[in-house]
Amino acid sequence: ETPRLPEHCIAYAFTLQWPREFPDRKLDTDSPEDMKWVYEQALARAEKYNISGVTYMLTMGVVKNIIPAVASTNAIVAAACVNETVKLLTFCSQSLNTYMMYMGSTGVYSHTFVYERKEDCPVCTSTVRKMTIGTQTSLNELMQQLRDGDLRLKSPSITSGSGKTLYMQKPPALEKATR
Repeated sequence: ETPRLPEHCIAYAFTLQWPREFPDRKLDTDSPEDMKWVYEQALARAEKYNISGVTYMLTMGVVKNIIPAVASTNAIVAAACVNETVKLLTFCSQSLNTYMMYMGSTGVYSHTFVYERKEDCPVCTSTVRKMTIGTQTSLNELMQQLRDGDLRLKSPSITSGSGKTLYMQKPPALEKATR
């Protein structure tokens, strides 16, 4: 009954006020007239409760359940897919060595340089690194070696040579199960 956010005023207008005012008509979210009516009702309710921020765009987003982050992400992914398709269809992908990196709110970067690869890098390579440890070494000591040694792992997990999981740091449920 008492709204706190502009979204509450908008939801009240299209969920409760619209059916009372137009009992025989369904709200047409693509109709500018219908959306204007909802916006005006929401704005009046917001002013009554001293709530700012009700805009026509926000009204459209709430009524149509549009989440801006999802729409933006979909647009970025679609653009990247089209870009890669054009590279494949024009055969220019065979001579390009480019990368696209989405950096959230700071932008999209297209790198046109070749990343150098270090042959013994544990991230760049998929080679298995074998370690020999003493029989008296505790799991905690081994974990500390993995954190402080040349690998500098932040949250290491450990499996045996036969593929058996010995300890998983994350997610918390696996950490508890392997503790």
